[in-house]
Amino acid sequence: MTTPGSCPATTAATHPPMCAASAAGRSPPNLPLLSRLCVSLLLGRQTPKMSQFYFRAGGSQKMVRPRLVLFGDSITEQSFRPGGWGAALADTYSRKADVVVRGYGGYNTRWALFLVHHIFPLDCSNSMVIVLITPPPIDEEGRERFARSLYGQNARKLPERTNEMAGVYAGYCVELAREMCIPCVNIWSKMQETEGWQKLYLSDGLHLTQEGNAVVHKEVVEALRNAGFKAEQMPYDFPHHSKIDGSCPEKAFQ
Repeated sequence: MTTPGSCPATTAATHPPMCAASAAGRSPPNLPLLSRLCVSLLLGRQTPKMSQFYFRAGGSQKMVRPRLVLFGDSITEQSFRPGGWGAALADTYSRKADVVVRGYGGYNTRWALFLVHHIFPLDCSNSMVIVLITPPPIDEEGRERFARSLYGQNARKLPERTNEMAGVYAGYCVELAREMCIPCVNIWSKMQETEGWQKLYLSDGLHLTQEGNAVVHKEVVEALRNAGFKAEQMPYDFPHHSKIDGSCPEKAFQ
């Protein structure tokens, strides 16, 4: 079993199995959980061929859907709300992969270490690919406005978190991904490329608007495509209806 923060020897040339090593040991304290996306393929490696989505049982081939496990904090937990990036992923990979949400609002990375081996029982299996996602930027004024709307004069005077510290966290995330030779989606930097990102992408200075969710979805899909998971090239789990002969449907399922 792999201990948190460790990883078996790997070579960048082959991109072998990735372990669920955490950035907790190098991340600033008391920050939200670093969002993660793990594509757990029951069969197949990082750049799977279509045939690797099948296994043989009882002499016949059966389809195994890949699983996309979204592991993170409240931004992940909310990702299946209308317009959410998780719901959009489920649509992009409809009938191609199952999207499973494991988001825990308010959790930090240290707490998440207690969950890792429950959520990812394969650990460093060679059927797993990991994509790290940085936290989004923080709109400190937006967080202050949101706090005042909830608590009025009782709202805290100092910001609960800062964009500068979120950037430090994002930097550690990018560095860890580079060391492990795994993909990383840097939405902290990406979102700040757009003028007016504070209100365009963040609803309360922290959580995502529909536009912010769209950015995450686009960047994650691009990372998955670069890892070999192109939805248009992945097979349906069962035959498309156009391939089924109504007079003899059983042939399509043999």
